[in-house]
Amino acid sequence: MKVAVLVFPGSNCDWDCVHAAEQTIEGAVVDRVWHTTDTLEGYDLIMIPGGFSYGDYLRSGAIARFAPVMQAVAKAAAEGVYVLGICNGFQILTEAGLLPGALRRNTGLKFRCHSSQLHVANADTAFTSGYAAGEVIDIPIAHGEGNYYCEDAVLEQLKARNQIVFTYTDNPNGSVADIAGVINEQGNVLGMMPHPERAVNSLLRNEDGIRLFTSIMKAWRERHAIVG
Repeated sequence: MKVAVLVFPGSNCDWDCVHAAEQTIEGAVVDRVWHTTDTLEGYDLIMIPGGFSYGDYLRSGAIARFAPVMQAVAKAAAEGVYVLGICNGFQILTEAGLLPGALRRNTGLKFRCHSSQLHVANADTAFTSGYAAGEVIDIPIAHGEGNYYCEDAVLEQLKARNQIVFTYTDNPNGSVADIAGVINEQGNVLGMMPHPERAVNSLLRNEDGIRLFTSIMKAWRERHAIVG
């Protein structure tokens, strides 16, 4: 399985994503891919990491969405390639129109960095099949603009189509409907504010993120009929 971890000026979680993929996805070949790249052919999973792409000037992700690599991401997503956007990556995906909604400043206008309890709202996705529906997991957050917002009509569509994947048990940022992560209608693009790549090692006393990555590996193997 080939994994691309995108790198923008200001990305700071790219190496975390590299290590998480290498540790949790058996046999994964992981490349860091610079934002000027215009093709992502041959990759099975594209990860857009957290950080402060282009310094988060204008809005978080507003400049990164115009990078050449994002055209390649849109093409890959349309072809069914798995895309995982974490924190700033989630913001970039919404700015690029690959996911609905937008991320605004946290309620209280404070940066929040701590453990976060999440409900697995949808365990029937390529990213969450390793979890149980309704299970509570611990995935850390670190963001100043994680307040997910969408209009009422969009929220009703997200609910009707089961596109809300994670919700907060104790909403830390003011997100509508406690939303922590959503998926596209096709089911191959997930954006989430919490950081599963920071929850894959017993040394950190948190391994709740491992099953997200192994779920992707399982879905990829099933798609390619790889058994074992």
